[in-house]
Amino acid sequence: MARVILFNKPMGVLTQFTDAKSPTERPTLSGFGLPPGVYAAGRLDRDSEGLLILTDDGRLQARIASPRARTEKTYLVQVEGDPNDADLALLRKGVTLKDGPTRPAQVRLIDPPDLWDRDPPVRFRKSVPDRWLEITITEGRNRQVRRMTAAIGLPTLRLVRWRVGIWTLDGLQPGAWREA
Repeated sequence: MARVILFNKPMGVLTQFTDAKSPTERPTLSGFGLPPGVYAAGRLDRDSEGLLILTDDGRLQARIASPRARTEKTYLVQVEGDPNDADLALLRKGVTLKDGPTRPAQVRLIDPPDLWDRDPPVRFRKSVPDRWLEITITEGRNRQVRRMTAAIGLPTLRLVRWRVGIWTLDGLQPGAWREA
């Protein structure tokens, strides 16, 4: 039976077990007591937080990471600015990035979610509004959600992946993990 681990990746942590590229030590998955023999199914940028699936099943890992499988990934996204219906319609239609058009996304405005404090905190500017979006995509290109919101003039301030397929982050604090 495949082993599936749900991990709440804190901001600043690399989604790999070693960091051979950096002369300075950066936090990796090896610092969280994860069981041996599991590997990340997909990636989550160092400056993003949230659900990372780890598994010992190579086929499951490939299915989660492959754009062809169209696995839904839902993100809670704090953006700079105040998106209107036209902005959301652009994301729902799909935006064109440097590497081509994205698939349509499911998007809705949400109230600020009840999340843990981030370290370092998101910068606060009294003169610039910010809003939270829930965005669901079925691809997973490099920094895709950040690039999508930037393409419509709404830079991402904070990005938390909340759901991948059937699995959610519900109840997991940053740095914590559990078997699915």
